[in-house]
Amino acid sequence: MIFSILPIEQIFKKEDMEDVREDLFKFLNNYEYKVRNNSIIDNEIDRWLSLYAINVFKNILSKENEKLAGFSTLEILLKYYNDEIEVSDAFIEEFKHLFLAIKGEAKFSEGFLGEKLKNKGVKFIDFEKLKGREAGKARSDFLDEVYIIMKEYINKYPSGLDKEIIQKREENKKKILELFDANEDDWLNYKWHFKNVIKGKKGLKILEEMREEIGLKLSDEELENIKLAIENDIPFAITPYYLHLFDFEGKEDLPIRVQVIPPKHYVLEMIKNKDKRDIVFDFMGEHDTTPEELITRRYVTIAIIKPFESCPQICVYCQRNWLVKDFSKSAFVGWEKIEKALEWFANHESMLEILITGGDPFSLPDKCIERILNRIKDMEHVIGVRFGTRSILTVPMRITNSLVEILKEFKEEKSLIVVTHAESCYEITPYVKKAIDALGDIKVYNQHVFHRYVSRRFENVALRIALKKVGIIPYYSFYPKGKYEHKDYLIPIARICQEVKEEARLLPGSFRTDEPIFNVPKLGKVHLRSFQDRELIAIKENGARVYLFHPWEKGIYPTKSYVYEDVPILDYLKRMEEIGENINDYRTIWYYY
Repeated sequence: MIFSILPIEQIFKKEDMEDVREDLFKFLNNYEYKVRNNSIIDNEIDRWLSLYAINVFKNILSKENEKLAGFSTLEILLKYYNDEIEVSDAFIEEFKHLFLAIKGEAKFSEGFLGEKLKNKGVKFIDFEKLKGREAGKARSDFLDEVYIIMKEYINKYPSGLDKEIIQKREENKKKILELFDANEDDWLNYKWHFKNVIKGKKGLKILEEMREEIGLKLSDEELENIKLAIENDIPFAITPYYLHLFDFEGKEDLPIRVQVIPPKHYVLEMIKNKDKRDIVFDFMGEHDTTPEELITRRYVTIAIIKPFESCPQICVYCQRNWLVKDFSKSAFVGWEKIEKALEWFANHESMLEILITGGDPFSLPDKCIERILNRIKDMEHVIGVRFGTRSILTVPMRITNSLVEILKEFKEEKSLIVVTHAESCYEITPYVKKAIDALGDIKVYNQHVFHRYVSRRFENVALRIALKKVGIIPYYSFYPKGKYEHKDYLIPIARICQEVKEEARLLPGSFRTDEPIFNVPKLGKVHLRSFQDRELIAIKENGARVYLFHPWEKGIYPTKSYVYEDVPILDYLKRMEEIGENINDYRTIWYYY
């Protein structure tokens, strides 16, 4: 039983919960004193973790935090101890690992690579006992052994820049062009891709034909989910270009498929809330942060304008799934609304930067983009523009010479950058590199949505390496929006924190420039790198951690915190096991609070 890990079982035998709470605090305070002063934990890393875990347990026992969470974890523990309720395995695992950490027996100090290195016969050397060249060589040899293991992980993820993948996709392209009765010139023309976006009943028929005639592996369930989405007017779209990125045999393309093929849960939730999706699915509270139609403002010196409410390819886990329309001319919001929104920016000198997003603003014709930029040129207080687009990855042919000229002409007077969403190294192709090269000195940054299907060990490392090869700068790694309809894509916050410390840290500094971010509804981005920006305040019966997020405004002016219920770690690990992962590789995840 978990209560035997620490000497606290006698405490839980008391009948009054407040007596239990008081005695637990006394125990933890006394134990903390012993850890700090009596050398009861030898290793300094395990000692640090013990002190951290003690504070986490105190946080969970706090009556004030119980008010914020809306329930008492201590009450759940007491009832579980007295066999009054059943709790999930995920709940038990949380406290088992918390208590092991407090006791100093989590073996965190060994690191997740420690056992692998030991099994390879790599000896751990106290480098402080060596000097000079001998020390340098010994450490270098050790780091080479670490890289060998690191490379084994990275090599699990094929890149769109690999020769064999490029060749395979050339064959895919030929099959698609033949099916569409098109040629190479069509393929290089983004307007052809826009015109032939695979959507609606016609798109479903095309996918069915591709399965039957050219061997595109699509399961009955995948086709059924697409059909159900289309029949219920749930936006679905894939560009021919992005379709050619699929592994037609269905072996290597998991990150690609999950971008566009909706899971059953998502479709059913979208159908269930079809008539109120603009309210139910507005996780970021854009309705309440819109001072003028098309505008979202959460920060002091930047706001968003959304002139086009769709994308040539629609990502299943889009945060604006409540807004996204079918990809067509009707997704253009109209000049009257755009002009009114631009006038708002003109009248607000606090706006140093404008983020043009949507939908995908590069879905607009060049003349529309030029007209918007020309209007912004006249705003003296606006220093620059940021475009948010996935066209670079879903139809890179959109980066034409004429578009680049428009962007560069604007850049001569003001700042201009482009931000995209690359999710996997499998998406990075020679076509993407060509688009980046065409943009020249216009910098392109990446905002990675770190969802479940791209959260495997070193998968984001492989992505960062591919991004650097084509000239894209890692910018953010986003915790996916905690939307219930996206539950298949969610990860525990601990996983992204683990990735930053245990995987990204092995890359050069210029490769790991992305910051891990959690988006607080209505308020905006909070950094996950800094534990002082969040507190673990409770654990639910199902094993879900409950966090209190401190908004970015903390320390600037009065604000409120935000309570968030996370994904149970054990549930996540089981789902990772389903897609072939060894969950022992993730054993340290429990200790990222």
